Order: sequence, then structure tokens, then C-alpha cells
Amino acid sequence: MRAAVIDCGTNSVRLLIADMTVTDGEIELTDCVRTMEVVRLGEGVDSHGRVSAEALGRLAKALDGFVATIKRFQPEQTTFVATSATRDAANAEEVHDVVRHHLGVEPRVITGEEEARFSFTGAVSAVDVAPVENVLVLDLGGGSTEFVTGRGGEVTAEVSTQMGAVRYAERFMHSDPPSEEQKEELAQAVGEVLAGISDTIDFSSVDRLVGVAGTVTTVLAHALDLPSYVPERITGAAIPVPLAIAVCGELASFSKKRLADLPYMHPGRVDIMTGGAMILKTILETIQERTGGRVKELAASENDILDGVAIDLMRR
Repeated sequence: MRAAVIDCGTNSVRLLIADMTVTDGEIELTDCVRTMEVVRLGEGVDSHGRVSAEALGRLAKALDGFVATIKRFQPEQTTFVATSATRDAANAEEVHDVVRHHLGVEPRVITGEEEARFSFTGAVSAVDVAPVENVLVLDLGGGSTEFVTGRGGEVTAEVSTQMGAVRYAERFMHSDPPSEEQKEELAQAVGEVLAGISDTIDFSSVDRLVGVAGTVTTVLAHALDLPSYVPERITGAAIPVPLAIAVCGELASFSKKRLADLPYMHPGRVDIMTGGAMILKTILETIQERTGGRVKELAASENDILDGVAIDLMRR
């Protein structure tokens, strides 16, 4: 089966076209196309509650480009999933109308819990995880962050939070580069979110940490000093947690110009990277403290919610 999955997040809209087969009861995906456009759909949603006309225009343009690609590969099924920005916007129906008009499919707005489960399924499909390990998948997006724990490929707990790189960069990071006070305020806000989910997500029981989405993969690229963004170098790669914390602190202190000059930095991520880096830094410090340093590495996966949705389609 060949399927096309489009994930519309707060910062980017992404397309995966993949061939799916079943081998020994396991679903395997082979990428035909995996591409992304930054549309910043969630720009201003945190403060104004609406998706702007400019953001809708950027989405329409990106979808027109995706349609040409989809027609070329002729998938049997095409699905569009919308996450945090669409869930939170008062004018979500305008987003849906853009999707219907430009893509020709009915959009599927998924809940935060569904987003968490799909992210877990996608992430662990590309990372070597022992069945006995309690894995935490961290999906740090633009408008929300999902935390999912699981063992043996089965989800045991999940929670979606209203905390993301776009949302927190807009809320806290008002100077370039951010001030120490701004970073501290952001870290305090993250700490409050983590305290609020501690009854659902037991950070102290985590054995393995896998991160997905742009903030995490950019941190890995920086730590690995890649000459350009190479997805094949990211998926399955892991760095020590203390190094990841240090890298996050470094990136959170960079000016936008310095961030833009990094060879692996996507232009659409420059103005939100400091917010994302500080969120990730605070999460990693919390996990390190709660586990007494038992979690040694932060692994990254390019496989995420797109892959999870595709696998779910195959299972139906």
C-alpha cells in the first residue's frame, strides 16, 4: 500500500509518501518522499487565538506544491492531520476550508493524546529499543509538546501539553539574543508544566529517551557538527544527556544571525530555536535529576507522527 500523509503543525507542514509492507507481522515503511515547508500556521495563535490570513496563504501555497508531488506518486490513500495550532484556533474552520480547496481531502484534527501515540509509534519504528526498556518519546513541536512512555512497543502513558517552541518563543523570548531573565522565566514555566504532568508521566522510571521534531534534531545536528542537515545522520543517533544540555544552553544564547549562519539550521526555525532549546534543556535537566543520571543519552528520530499515522492507516 502506498499512502500520503500530511502533518500540519504549528510551525511546519510536512508530507510523507511511503510504501508500506508487512513482514513477519511487522509494518515496514519505505519512503518515496519526505519533505517539509515552514508555514508558521500558529503565528500569533497563542496571543490572538486565530490563524492569520497570511498564515492561511502560506499553507495554501505549500499544499499546492504537495498536490503536484502527490499526483506524481499516485498514492492509494491521502490523509491530512492537523495538530496544536488548529486545535487551539477560533477560526479552525478556515484552515479546514483551505485544506479542502487545495488538497481535496477532509482534514482530520487529532487530539493531543492521538498525537502522542502516533509520535511514539513513529519514533520507536526507527530506533533500536530493548523490549524491557521504559522508553520516553518526547515530541517537542511548535505549539505543543507530547510525552509518551511505553515498553515493548506498547504505550503505557501519554500526555499533551500546551508548551511548544513557537508558543514559548513568542511568550518569553523578546530580545535578540534572549536575556538571562527571559530564559529563566521560560525555564520556570516549563518546570510548572512538568510538575503538572508528573502524576501521568513518571520521569523517575524512564530508561531510554527518544526525541523527535525540529528542536531535537537541530540540537543533535549541532552536537554532531554536521556540515549540513543530513537526516540519515540524525535518525538513531544519540548524544550524552550532559552534552545535549550544554548544546541547548548554547543555542538558547545565540543571536538570530548566529543561528541563521549554522549550516544545518532551517531558515524557518531561526526565530523559535532559542525557545525550543530552553524547553528541551529544562526537560533534560529534570529527567537527569529524577533518574539520578540513569538516562545516559538523548536519541533522535526523523520518524515521528507522519510515520505513526501511516502505520495506523495500514493497521485499519
